[in-house]
Amino acid sequence: MPHQAPIIRHLLLTVLTATTLAAAVTLAAATTQNLDLQDVTQLEGLAKSAAQRELPALTDKQRLQVGPLQPGLRLDRCAGAIAPHVAPGLRIAGRVVIELRCDSPRAWHVYVPVHIVGTSAAAVAAHAIVMGTVLVASDLRLEQHDVSELPQGYLDDPAIAIGLTASRAIAGGAILTNQQLLGTRAVQRGQTVTLVASVNGMSVRMTGRALSDGLINQRIKVENLSSGRIVEGVARSEQIVEIVFQ
Repeated sequence: MPHQAPIIRHLLLTVLTATTLAAAVTLAAATTQNLDLQDVTQLEGLAKSAAQRELPALTDKQRLQVGPLQPGLRLDRCAGAIAPHVAPGLRIAGRVVIELRCDSPRAWHVYVPVHIVGTSAAAVAAHAIVMGTVLVASDLRLEQHDVSELPQGYLDDPAIAIGLTASRAIAGGAILTNQQLLGTRAVQRGQTVTLVASVNGMSVRMTGRALSDGLINQRIKVENLSSGRIVEGVARSEQIVEIVFQ
């Protein structure tokens, strides 16, 4: 039926045109919807910047890992500034949780975990050490270990342990920590100390309060009285605590 061919072509063109228009409308609606959503990449960048101010300086063998965020996270685009804060809770060495908060047009907040990955230098027992041994250089060696595997209070320099006494038996290959060593007590908990931070040849001094007793060359937690931040440092004398940058 040759006379029906133009009619069939017209119907096909009509269907194709309608389909194309529907697809275009759907795409435009999806694009508009995405424009109204918060960029997750921006959130990760904000959390990383905030974490860098809280965590120790990184070495060339370390980096920061952000997230993971909740899969498929969809938040309204924030009309104002997104405020980052350190989330309350237990602080773990090398890790921090950043809370990102938006107040308008619809209030929301999200928690973003950030932690250091890579390795750090650690002092290790070169052989089995008997309790009561006064450590010398041959008792120790320096190794690189995954940051996530390092115990609290580990020593990042064998020189810190030289001259201290083993408070317990230490297995060969064990990472040395403050808890395994005894020495002359330099700092008492609650004592006001001077915090010293040295960066690129420049030295900055601040007032702090010791949060625990500390031996000479032992790592302790100290509160910076100017900022309220809790930092880790090494007790160098009865008054001086050197802030540790890993």
